[in-house]
Amino acid sequence: MSWGTTRVLGNRDAGRYLVAVLVSGFGTAAMLLVAAIWVKELTGSSSLAGLITLCVWGPTLVGPLIGVLADRFRRRPLLIVLHLAMAALLPLLLLVDTAARVWLIFVVMLAYGVSFVLIDSAEAALVPAVLPDDLLGDFNGLRTTINEGMKLVAPLAGAGLFAAYGGHPVVLLDAATFALTALVLTRLRVREQPPPPLERWRRELADGLSHLWGHAALLHLVGCTAAAMVLIGVNGALAYAVVDAGLRRPPEFNGLLGTVQGVGSLVGGLAAGTLLRRLGARRVTAVAALLLAAGLAARAVPALLPVAAGTLAVGVGAPLVLITVWTAVQRETPGSLVGRVSATVNTLTFGPGTLAVLAGAGLLVLVDYRVIMLVAAAGALLLAGWALRGGVRRGPFSTDVC
Repeated sequence: MSWGTTRVLGNRDAGRYLVAVLVSGFGTAAMLLVAAIWVKELTGSSSLAGLITLCVWGPTLVGPLIGVLADRFRRRPLLIVLHLAMAALLPLLLLVDTAARVWLIFVVMLAYGVSFVLIDSAEAALVPAVLPDDLLGDFNGLRTTINEGMKLVAPLAGAGLFAAYGGHPVVLLDAATFALTALVLTRLRVREQPPPPLERWRRELADGLSHLWGHAALLHLVGCTAAAMVLIGVNGALAYAVVDAGLRRPPEFNGLLGTVQGVGSLVGGLAAGTLLRRLGARRVTAVAALLLAAGLAARAVPALLPVAAGTLAVGVGAPLVLITVWTAVQRETPGSLVGRVSATVNTLTFGPGTLAVLAGAGLLVLVDYRVIMLVAAAGALLLAGWALRGGVRRGPFSTDVC
């Protein structure tokens, strides 16, 4: 365990917040899987089941508008209210028993997506009030590690509950985790400055965009992250082709590779804080890009060992690039703007990745998956070089992290 990790865990409020992340993450990971399975079982439609993902991640595309709300309220009370609201909303799904009521699942999952954007924005602004700058990377790494760990465990628990008893027990489990998370958040002892006086919505949105646009080093880092997410999206689109055409294994084998990638994400999350202190944001982003390049190239080889090793490398690199940009936003942005800036950054980074999944799936019809994977690997090498070219802005909210 690194020095930074030890200090984060030794901080009472940071430790409590990580407990909240653990509890909420377990319920969320279980519910997101079960929601899609539930729709598929009730309707028989794979397309409708796939729309659950759109409901959850679609609000990210209007993240800057939603993020403004996170800067209009004190963040700790906002987080408590959001978790209690989801705990109260989820029991509506207890009414779902036939295909005629499946629309309730879509409504609740859309609310899930909006709450995700608000929770992420409020959290990004709250954490700097809990921890000093030099520990933000360690906290973000631990948060990512916990979330990835829950993705390895909770979906299995959720699927097991659904198989045995249907969707209602999973709904109650998720509602309970939201309520328990709200209770943990009430135990935080954080001094927050009152939000500034309300301005016009457009002005507040413009302030966040202006900060990002005027900060060359941060904007460069966001661009690098967006490019990395495009490559990760392409990798995701080719996952079944790697297993089917490459390894000649059944689709279920992706579950095993997903576990391997999850293990890599745990490693990347734990290493992020130390790497950021020693290398700085630009170099860590370059390292992450090199890991992606090696991983994508290895996954183009139609053999189990290279594919497994490449999947592990992608698993390590993906969280590194995200933790780096999240930490830079927290360090380089005034507290009153963090909510809307972080939401804007999420839109700029995750939006291109979503489009890349569609593009990768379309290219598979025309091009062998190995060619696409190798081109993506070459793109990751170029990205590593581009990541090192970012400059450093000097200013009241600037450090050498970029």
